Amino acid sequence: MCGNYEGGCHHGRPQCCRPAGRVYGAMQPWLLLLLLQKPSHGYELMARLGRDEDAAYTDPGLLYRTLRQMEDEGFVRSSWDTEGRGPARRLYEVTPEGVEYLHAWAERIRETRDGLDRFLAEYEAQFPGGEAKE
Repeated sequence: MCGNYEGGCHHGRPQCCRPAGRVYGAMQPWLLLLLLQKPSHGYELMARLGRDEDAAYTDPGLLYRTLRQMEDEGFVRSSWDTEGRGPARRLYEVTPEGVEYLHAWAERIRETRDGLDRFLAEYEAQFPGGEAKE
């Protein structure tokens, strides 16, 4: 890869210059983990997710849809928090089913990591000095 993602590929093969895909879809386990650490409101979860660049999710709509979906599936529950100033807010916490789901996610991540480690070992055996030279 030439690393020239923004200005186009100087090799004439755009597919060679696209960055490798990023893993998406890990919002649920991050939310479960954060909620296990501390039951939270949606706004607070958004701020906590934003602290980790790899887990950053900046779309509040996606966050709240995911929380509602997880509540429908029984992984989290919410209650109205009327303490403090301002309007009532939903406070989310993990259910026992959510803990089981988080364990399943962790196992899947371990399996994926093992597969990626095997891929990298094969890749490095094929290209001992790093990237292939053109």
